[in-house]
Amino acid sequence: MKSIYVGNLPFSATEDEIRDLFGEHGEVKEVRMISDRETGRPRGFGFVRMDPAEADAAIEALNGTELGGRTCASMKRKIVSLLVVGVARAAPGND
Repeated sequence: MKSIYVGNLPFSATEDEIRDLFGEHGEVKEVRMISDRETGRPRGFGFVRMDPAEADAAIEALNGTELGGRTCASMKRKIVSLLVVGVARAAPGND
């Protein structure tokens, strides 16, 4: 199972929209949209879990896709976006 980081999402994006988008490239096991702990508002990124081959196909096809007027980034969770954490680092346990 691979976890795919999906960034630069419009704040209006729903789990169902992301599931449908990635579902065109394989079976989506889980979608997790991240919200601010204090306000509950969307933070504009999330994670999608898929089988490895399907995840790779989805990343290849969807990276740079426009959704809600924003260009989305999708990548293996192995590298975490510079915009999200400030420093690129390996994510533990996702080989």
